[in-house]
Amino acid sequence: MTARLLAAIVCGLIFGAGLLISDMINPGRVLAFLDVAGSWDPSLAFVMGGALIPSAVAHIIRGRCSAPLLDSRFYVPVNTSIDRKLVTGAALFGLGWGLVGFCPGPAIAALSTGRWEAVLFAAAMLVGMSLYRLSRRQRLPGYSAN
Repeated sequence: MTARLLAAIVCGLIFGAGLLISDMINPGRVLAFLDVAGSWDPSLAFVMGGALIPSAVAHIIRGRCSAPLLDSRFYVPVNTSIDRKLVTGAALFGLGWGLVGFCPGPAIAALSTGRWEAVLFAAAMLVGMSLYRLSRRQRLPGYSAN
């Protein structure tokens, strides 16, 4: 097992454990956060605020390094434009999150609980990603599946 793969597994386990400990794999908690006119639960705001601390530290460290520890370069998105694809994707993400209380990370972590809602969401997410890939292949001129 390579160091990169091991680091990815450890980071994924830490992320999943954080979601589990904070109960963010519970769609009811997320939906209660979104219910600002009803019985609002601010706990998700504290979880997101807490996530800013290690993110800020990582951003500072990244600015001082020429390359990450386990790779030759940083992979930072260069596209900063707001286009139709971004707005559509954000709207679909928000719609799914608001309707069922799951987003991809917590849904994958919630698979460990065996809840049928998490299984259904993850399956629908995989179908959606597959349909997107198929639609991109049909629109790209000269695309070869080889």
